[in-house]
Amino acid sequence: MLYFGGLFGVLVLGVVIFAVVDVITTDDGSVRNLPKTAWLLLVLFFPVVGSIAWFVAGRPVRPGRARFGAPERRAPEHDRQGRFRPANPDDDEEFLRRCRERAEEQRRKGRENE
Repeated sequence: MLYFGGLFGVLVLGVVIFAVVDVITTDDGSVRNLPKTAWLLLVLFFPVVGSIAWFVAGRPVRPGRARFGAPERRAPEHDRQGRFRPANPDDDEEFLRRCRERAEEQRRKGRENE
């Protein structure tokens, strides 16, 4: 194996340690291309190549960070806390009441037009 001494060796060691910690702390579902354990083994057994591969091909793309100039695929309002989520119409009494009133009004107008 190549000898990484001096400042370059310290820099490589820092990158490898950062890659290992990043693999461990990343959520299982957001890892790309390989399972999380495979990435961890790759970084541990092949430190330099594995770390570079992790940063290029395995690390998840964070929201708000476009990859290689590509536009962001998710709309920003999907990540906002407390955003409106449609509820089941059968559970919304106000919605059902308005539907009944509108249907009754349409029936009444239909009878008047006859």
